[in-house]
Amino acid sequence: MIKVVVAGGTPEYTDKWRERFAKACSSMEFIGWDANGAAVDADYAVVWRPPAELFLRERRLKAIFNLGAGVDSLLCLPELPRGLPVVRVEDAGMARQMIEYAVHGLIHLTRNFDEYAGLQRAGQWKPLPPVLPRKWPVGVMGQGVIGGQVAQAIANLGYPVAGWSRSRRELQGVQSYAGAEELPAFLERTRVLVNVLPLTPETENILNRDTLGRLLPGGYLINVARGLHVVDEDLLALIDSGHLQGALLDVFREEPLPAGHPYWRHPKIRVTPHIAAISLEEETVSQILGKLEQLQAGQAISGIVARGNGY
Repeated sequence: MIKVVVAGGTPEYTDKWRERFAKACSSMEFIGWDANGAAVDADYAVVWRPPAELFLRERRLKAIFNLGAGVDSLLCLPELPRGLPVVRVEDAGMARQMIEYAVHGLIHLTRNFDEYAGLQRAGQWKPLPPVLPRKWPVGVMGQGVIGGQVAQAIANLGYPVAGWSRSRRELQGVQSYAGAEELPAFLERTRVLVNVLPLTPETENILNRDTLGRLLPGGYLINVARGLHVVDEDLLALIDSGHLQGALLDVFREEPLPAGHPYWRHPKIRVTPHIAAISLEEETVSQILGKLEQLQAGQAISGIVARGNGY
């Protein structure tokens, strides 16, 4: 019987996912990671933020399945065998959630809902001028499976939308920019920046004083990717200077966000606890089981991470 070790970062998370997989598939054995246990000679591993010891103990692994789209916490482990395939979750309900989150942030901003909340507290009935989408050009950084759908959904609402990524992607209704040489032009036409980039050595700290400072005056940041993309001090300085009018942040350098962090109480920053897109359990289990069956049948699968790219 095929053996699959499940390591979910915490014992509770491990047990939850092991039970989900075991209930959905009786033809494979799913074994929860035990930090004090012995090797189980697993054929595959299903992981989220796994301990490095897993790769030192389980030497027969044929592939690693990551319980999410972001694999930065996995690829950074020096113990991860170089030739071992890493497979990420593709969508699994995350694209729809990411679209909802980005659209919520955009509409909340452009339709002046913060101002209306203030008017309500003041007991004032004061309709504001209607939104003109053409005055709010949106730029989406990251044009993969999820980022591309986010860009197209926003374009369908009538906003001018551009996408930027490492390599060019042509999407209907979305102006395409690619590579470092086109990044300045992408930023300089953007007023609302939505970050959906994977975290790689090249993209860490990419949202800094220089890049964010290139956004159109009154710019706004929506970050649903990784906290390490943003240089916090630079973002705060640009907001306090008035060049940026605010930010909606779902991810942070340290999570949970420390109690004393300036983001918590900043009047122009909205904070959510890394909930923009959560892998839906049923879809995730179904997708991974399908790929396990394909591999066992000698078939090719999608979602294999290109180590050199980081995604």
